[in-house]
Formats: sequence, C-alpha cells, structure tokens
Amino acid sequence: MTGSTTDHMLKVTWSNSTGWDVPEIIPYAPLALDPAATVLHYANECFEGMKAYRNKRTGKIRVFRPDLNAKRLNMSADRIALPSFDDDQFVALLCAFAAVEERWLAWSGNSTISESDENDFLYLRPMMIGTTPRLGLARPNDAMFLIIACKFSSWHARPLRLLASSPEESVRAWPGGFGFAKVGANYGPTLQYQTQAASLGYDQVLWLFDVEQRYVTEAGGANFFVVWRTEDGGVELVTAPLEIGTVLNGVTRRSVMELVRERMPEVSVTERQFTVAEIVAAVDSRRIIEAFTCGTAYFIAPVGEIGISGRDVKIPLKAEGKSGEYARTIRRWLEEIMYGEMDHAWGVVVN
Repeated sequence: MTGSTTDHMLKVTWSNSTGWDVPEIIPYAPLALDPAATVLHYANECFEGMKAYRNKRTGKIRVFRPDLNAKRLNMSADRIALPSFDDDQFVALLCAFAAVEERWLAWSGNSTISESDENDFLYLRPMMIGTTPRLGLARPNDAMFLIIACKFSSWHARPLRLLASSPEESVRAWPGGFGFAKVGANYGPTLQYQTQAASLGYDQVLWLFDVEQRYVTEAGGANFFVVWRTEDGGVELVTAPLEIGTVLNGVTRRSVMELVRERMPEVSVTERQFTVAEIVAAVDSRRIIEAFTCGTAYFIAPVGEIGISGRDVKIPLKAEGKSGEYARTIRRWLEEIMYGEMDHAWGVVVN
C-alpha cells in the first residue's frame, strides 16, 4: 500500500523542564534532527495508524475510534520512555489536522479532487520521537509529536497467501518484550523474513511463537482471525490473546470482536492461544470456515492459503471465491460506521 503525503503536518515539541509546547500545523517538510538524537540510536519512537473518511452524501469527515488510538499511543510511549500526551488533546489535534487536509478526500462539492473511487480515505500517521541530542542510554529529555497524512484509495484485497514462520529461525514478539506496543522496533526486524516470504510468492508472514507449540500470533503487522466449527458443532471466531504480550491491541481487532458479540450471538468469540497444527486439523476435518487478517492498513483481508511446513493449506473462500461470508459481513458493518452511513458512537465527526 503506497500513497502521496499531503500538504501539511502537525508538530509539537516537549521538554522535561517545560512540558508540551503550543502545537502548530505547518507545510509538510523534512525534519531537522541532531545526528545524536536518541531516536536515531535507541529507537525511542512510536506511532499510530488510522484513517479519515468522507461521507459521500453529507460531505462530513469522520475518524474511527480515535480515543483508542490515543490510549495506545500513550501505552507505547510509556514502554519506550517517552512522555504521555493528553488523550483529549490527541483527538482534538487529529481532527483539526484532518479538517485542514480535507481537500484530499473526494466529494461532489470539491471539484479539485477526482471521484474515481467511492471509498477513498486519508491515512493519518501520528507519531512521537525522542529528540535529545545525547549518546548515552537514558530517558530522553526532549521529544516531538507529529501527525502526517497520506492519500490512498480503497485497497480491494485479493485473498492473501501467508507463510507460517519457523520459530527456530525468527520470532516477531515474545512474553515480556514489546510486541504489544506500536513501536518501530516491532516492524524493522521482520522485514528480512517478509522479503524471503515475498520471494516465494507469499503476501505476508504468519508469525508463530514457541518452537514446540507453534502458537499463532499475527500476520505481518495485522491481527489474525480464524472461523471454524468446534468439535461440538458450534461456530467459533478465535484470535490470539492480549495478556501474553505477543500481539498488538488492534483497534480493528477490538471492533471486530465487539460487533460479532453484539450482532452474531450464534458465534462464540474466543481469545486464546491456538496452534498452527489446530488450523491444519480443522482444514483436514473440513471444520475450517474461513480466516482473515485485520488492521488499519489491510482493513479486513481474507486469507486463501497458508504455507505450513512445505504444504500450502487451502482456506475456503465462499463469497465469490474472494472472501469468506463472515469477513465480508464484518467489513460491511465497519464501512457503514466509518463512512457515516449509519450513526454510531465509533464514528467521530470532524468539524
């Protein structure tokens, strides 16, 4: 997924002695950083990923559950010794920035932007970095909070091909680490394995943990869900748990589970450790129904195949061969909220 950055960025600096300065929205431009800035040496960096959407009927812009992104940013910042940022101020600044960049979202009342895509969006990237110019392992005394944006159009995913990792060779996250935080150090070290997977024709890596058990955690940078029939015939939506600290507390992940619990009472929603062997067993016994990933970038992306120990395990795709029925339904529910097709507390209107 690639895109073009917009015209502006939001910037606010912090120091240990004076706290947060006055925010400003300025023209998009490179940053001036001291070569000794702690972010360049000790990875004091965290970020968020979220989107702004325009309702095609009313022209109003919405952001999706920004309060959760604010809380997660602070959780990530705390993990890497950066300062906290007021949740309400985060949401207010995010909305102010989205309003400034609204021309990048198509609407019939805006003649400067093509409406070639009915469901385009603006990808928003809040971030925080340590800027103290110091070579020495210590908490930064200076930091910077920024928001930039990129313009994308809707990404209509073909079914993903995942390659299950080998825990003997590479592990993305581990208990007691930082796999639960949205920090750059969670992503950079995965790129070598991801590149190898791509060279074999796979889209993403299905990250496993524990050499013996081979527990399923995340798919690339997204949360991973399986829908299958249990041994007693019930339908279960299962995903890895948060308490172990090896998966991100995704906003889309949380929203998927809450919507299914509310609107699909016949489906049991389970957060637990499960193994890749359980997926193979469910496929072989024809209990598997579907699998999908979810996150801000990939949204709801169906999985059609998983490479496991030399075998390409096929996952059913009953909705025109492109998606599972559950993933397609959940995606539509979320889009209705995100684009303001229905009133919902999760869709925050930008004024």
